[in-house]
Amino acid sequence: MANGTGRPLIGVSTYLETGARWGVWELEAALLPVGYPRLVQRAGGLAVMLPPDAPEHAAAAVARLDGLVIAGGPDVEPERYGAERDPRTGPPARKRDAWELALIEAALATGVPLLGICRGMQLLNVALGGSLVQHLSGHAEVVGVFGRHPVKPVPGTLYAGLVPEETTVPTFHHQAVDRLGVGLVACAYAGDGTVEAVELPSGSGGWALGVQWHPEMGEDGRVMRGLVRAAG
Repeated sequence: MANGTGRPLIGVSTYLETGARWGVWELEAALLPVGYPRLVQRAGGLAVMLPPDAPEHAAAAVARLDGLVIAGGPDVEPERYGAERDPRTGPPARKRDAWELALIEAALATGVPLLGICRGMQLLNVALGGSLVQHLSGHAEVVGVFGRHPVKPVPGTLYAGLVPEETTVPTFHHQAVDRLGVGLVACAYAGDGTVEAVELPSGSGGWALGVQWHPEMGEDGRVMRGLVRAAG
C-alpha cells in the first residue's frame, strides 16, 4: 500500500469504446461503469482504472497494485481458446483481450490477488488453457437488463468461505465456462448446472477468484471485501 492512504490499491480494467458521448463530445473513450469503483471503495479499497495498453507493460502495471479486478464486457475472441466463431458470438475486442490476458498472467505470476467479473472470469479460464461455451440460453433474457438467479456455493471453497449460503445474484451473460483451465476448480453453480464461479485452490500460491455475475450491480459486497482483505 505504497499509495500512502492505508487503503489497498485495486486496479480495474476498462472498456474501450467508440462513440462514447458526454456534453458536446462523441469520442473514443476508456470507460468503466461506476458500479465497479464504488464496489471497490465500499470494500475499503482505492480504485484505479487500467485502460488497454501494450501487453508488455502489464507486469509493470500489476507490480504497482495490491489487487486486480478484470471487469465485464464483450465476448472473448474464440481464437484465444482454439475455437471456431459461433455466429452468435459478438465482435472481437482484441486490444482488451491482449491487455487483460497479460494483466491476469502477471497477477498469477506474482501472487497479486485477482478477481474476474463475468468476462473477467471467462478470461481467467482462457488464460489457464480453458474454453468457453459461446452461446447459453437463459442468463441474459432482455438486452440491456440485468436478470437475477440463484447461485449455490461449493462447500470448502474460497468462495463458500466468503458467501456460505445460496444467494440470488445480478447476471447478464450469454457465454460461460466450458472446459476448466489448468488448476481452476468450480466453486459455485447455477440451478441449470452452469459454472458460476471458479477459483485457484488456496495451496496454489495466490488469491484468484472469478464470478460469472455482476456484484457491482448488487448490494452484496462480500466477494470484493474478500479481494480487498487479501490485497491488504
